[in-house]
Amino acid sequence: MKILAFSDLHHARARAADLVTASADADLVVGAGDYCNMRQDIEGAMALLDGITAPLVLVPGNAESVDELRAAAPRATVLHGEGLTIGGLRLFGLGCGVPPTPFGEWSCDLDEDTAAAMLQGCDGTDLLICHAPPKGMVDVTSGGISVGSTAIRAAVERAQPKLMMCGHIHDCWGQEGQIGDTRVVNLGPTVNWFTLGV
Repeated sequence: MKILAFSDLHHARARAADLVTASADADLVVGAGDYCNMRQDIEGAMALLDGITAPLVLVPGNAESVDELRAAAPRATVLHGEGLTIGGLRLFGLGCGVPPTPFGEWSCDLDEDTAAAMLQGCDGTDLLICHAPPKGMVDVTSGGISVGSTAIRAAVERAQPKLMMCGHIHDCWGQEGQIGDTRVVNLGPTVNWFTLGV
């Protein structure tokens, strides 16, 4: 399956246009959160992706809640502590900032215990999609601080999906690493291609 994936669009019109154009060649399009900015105009942000006709799977970021995203993207499948099988490929998604961010009340965040409980169902997953990165992997800020999630790291170590996609930490866009057998990629708002078989 040919997968187009991105994260952290943050209402960028030109980036969205590139994604829509590229999506014509995709079997599946995956978004790993933060489509708008600070909970503002998620409807407008999702409208920028209206030209995508391939199946669309999204997780919320910390810039939009799961309910806001579901309301703004009725054609998409929004995963948040849930799994889905498409063409035999098993996907599981978890959104929000994990651990909680310092950004204040507008940010949609989860503590580590809540995230760990929501990730219990991800065993057997081929593709794990989270907004936040796992602790110690593609998670270092410009200040040199590792801010990834211990719960997500533990889930990856336990479930060993083929691929784990994330975003959230802008300083690590385009970076990747390995946790056991799992390739971990911090996507960013560019066109990222992956091929996954079942």
